[in-house]
Amino acid sequence: MNNFKRYVILWLSQSMSQLGSSMTAFALVLWTYEQTHSALSVSIMSFCNYLPYVLLSIAAGSFIDAHSKKAIMLVSDSAAAATSLVLLFLQQGQSLSTWHIYLINAVIGITTAFQQPASQIAAARLVPREKLSNVSGMNSFSNNLVLVFSPMLASVLFAAGGLSLILLIDLLSFAAAFCVLLFFIHIPEQVPAEIAGSPLAGFKTGLHFVLEKRGLLYIMLTLALLNFFSRLTYENILSPMILARGNGDSMVLGTVNAFMGIGGIAGGLFVTFKKASKKNADMIYRAAALSFLCGDLLMAVGNNVYWWSLAAFAASFPIPFIMAGQNMILYRTVPENIQGRVFAVRNALQYSTIPIGILSGGLLADYVFEPFIASGTAPAVFLGKIVGNGAGSGMAAMFLCTGACGFLMSIAALFNREIRKLNFSTAAEEQS
Repeated sequence: MNNFKRYVILWLSQSMSQLGSSMTAFALVLWTYEQTHSALSVSIMSFCNYLPYVLLSIAAGSFIDAHSKKAIMLVSDSAAAATSLVLLFLQQGQSLSTWHIYLINAVIGITTAFQQPASQIAAARLVPREKLSNVSGMNSFSNNLVLVFSPMLASVLFAAGGLSLILLIDLLSFAAAFCVLLFFIHIPEQVPAEIAGSPLAGFKTGLHFVLEKRGLLYIMLTLALLNFFSRLTYENILSPMILARGNGDSMVLGTVNAFMGIGGIAGGLFVTFKKASKKNADMIYRAAALSFLCGDLLMAVGNNVYWWSLAAFAASFPIPFIMAGQNMILYRTVPENIQGRVFAVRNALQYSTIPIGILSGGLLADYVFEPFIASGTAPAVFLGKIVGNGAGSGMAAMFLCTGACGFLMSIAALFNREIRKLNFSTAAEEQS
């Protein structure tokens, strides 16, 4: 069996495990919002996940480069599965509370800081260089397929057996993926001869490389700002907004999430089977501009499940192009022996704005935009004619702001000279 076939098997098993964990995450969002009726409480869930992820990324790179990627993935996945087991015990004992969920999300963030870069490096070791763009499309396809089915399956299973049944399925899917990785997948290792100094020294090595490649630095910084805009709304207050404007109907939320997944599936399939682009930097920012313009603005002015679903599709279809464009630039530019450290720098820089965006989004929704729309002032009445009135309209106004800001930022990045240089050549290719 060649390495690419091994990767396909690994991809399939990991996708099934992701389906189980995504069903758990969806059920926990519903449970938390039902308990608190607060957008901020849902935001804190994500905040607790991303903050340790970003902080640990600073030190994780050199550790990942120096150790077995397979072992890191196995241990990280096991720790994440242990949190589902804890949730199951708490739920069975009827003692589950929101602070338990916050703490468990923090643990998952820690494991992801190690698992995600190790998985990305494993893909580069198993997959021929010319197929890496297609693999990025495969990952987008599976991620969004999970997004389509996890809300629907979670709703059905929740009605049939409650949260405990979903957690049990989550654990079973983990066990299957764990066995596949342990017994059937061999990941070639190219451990550096030595990695001297503290974990922060490894981070400095990766940071020094990024600072030398100014185009890489600008891509990470601009995507960090775009991540801030997206986490203010789409990947933060979308669920509370849909529940508020849809009279708390979880099926409406599930439908919107499903169309978001369908858009990502369509984009992922397109990336998987299309010829690899030579202008990956342009592809990143054109796709981002389209996502903000069509996705956020349509979500802001929509007032029913049909408009929300169309907006969700439009927002998610371009995302696989962004991911594929950046992955191809990184794989082609960064030498294999320091990829873990550079990916750690990418995670720390590019995702550092996510916790800020998540927390800011919840605060702005509950204490600024929602009260403003309900104030009845002349500007609020004018804005209400665009986004509507009632519960959730303030959050819709936030989509209006992020759509405009994200679109303008993406267009500006298209004209950056250092970023555009990455369209044509990379250091790794020049050396080969």
